[in-house]
Amino acid sequence: MSILSALVSDFEIPKMAKVRQHFPRKAVADVKDALNEAVRSSGLLGRIKPNQSIAITASSRGLANAPIIYREIVSILKETGAKPFLVPAMGSHGGASAEGQVKVLANLGITEEFCGCPIQSSMDTVLIGRTEKQNIPVYIDACALAADGIVLVNRIKPHTSFRGPVESGLAKMAVIGLGNQKGADECHSFSMKKMSENILEMSDYISRHCNICFGIGILENAFDETSEIVCIPGEHVTEQEPALLKKAFELLPQIYFKQYDVLILDEIGKNISGPGMDCNVVSRYTTDAIAPDPRQEIITVLDLSKETYGNAHGMGLANIATQRFFDKIDFTATYVNPLTALSIGSFAMPMILESDQVAIQASIKLCVNSDRANPKIIRAKNTMHVNELLISEALLPEAKQMPEIEILSQPAYMEFDAQGNLF
Repeated sequence: MSILSALVSDFEIPKMAKVRQHFPRKAVADVKDALNEAVRSSGLLGRIKPNQSIAITASSRGLANAPIIYREIVSILKETGAKPFLVPAMGSHGGASAEGQVKVLANLGITEEFCGCPIQSSMDTVLIGRTEKQNIPVYIDACALAADGIVLVNRIKPHTSFRGPVESGLAKMAVIGLGNQKGADECHSFSMKKMSENILEMSDYISRHCNICFGIGILENAFDETSEIVCIPGEHVTEQEPALLKKAFELLPQIYFKQYDVLILDEIGKNISGPGMDCNVVSRYTTDAIAPDPRQEIITVLDLSKETYGNAHGMGLANIATQRFFDKIDFTATYVNPLTALSIGSFAMPMILESDQVAIQASIKLCVNSDRANPKIIRAKNTMHVNELLISEALLPEAKQMPEIEILSQPAYMEFDAQGNLF
């Protein structure tokens, strides 16, 4: 037994019960049909002419059905006689390199072979001008700018670090996604409290100076399923997106328990959320642009997702992590994000402990304001999948009074292997 494991060995990990959280589950029956209906019924395909090159923005986020969506957009555009291609539009993600961004897409199943079109990846940008109000420089990916037209594609959802009429969505895709590292850096150089305002101003400038044919906005439900697809004229994105954002807030997954002691996340990663874990789910934030809403004393993360490629951006939201988590960190990829987004609360190193068991026991010991003999613990796979949770016995009385919660199993101890890691 190590010194650290000995220090926490007296703290017993409680029995845990599986529960299901019930969320609204509106989902499209067929993604291809829904996409075709949205695009074709919009009347916007007439803006695209034969032989025109059309850049389609491809995101690094874990967009549900992403490969199918991009392949179908490519197919629709080819029917017009256009020559579509995908352009990675993910700001500084993928280690802020062209090769890294292609690798991110490939890991999501978005490849030239599957989608049926080229991927043109470059971190080169072009300064297209400055906004009239605040004189903000506006940069656009060089490959996208050289095309005859651009189609924006993105999920519309609440952002993890700021609030405003537009947050994560089509406008942000145009400004930060297509801005690559340079554009993302410029947009983030102001306070996060002004981020939505800056995105609106910069997106409006882009729509007036670039040929944004249209935007395809996607809403997802709490089960990571496509809920709705809309097609918006490029010049009306900033007008129509706020209403879609309100819908997205209603679909947002959440943890219904408002006060508990420890949150255990099996994994975090950029494919799950920008800061590794969705701040809107854990109620912790990487900036002061959103008022804090503390729900738990300790957040413990056990692993990095494979799809994040070592990017541990957001680990500063956690208090404790495992040696397995630490060993997977690519610090260069991790630090590009906070240096771009100026998110000081995102990169601090959590306490690193040798195993899952020791990490969980330490989490209990550090809950100084709680009943450590009967701790309230929640365990989730990640913040994208919180429909099923494990909760400790101390939370069962509350769970039985909540109509949104269904108890699926009797409490049982979590099982650990000889190294102290969860099976």
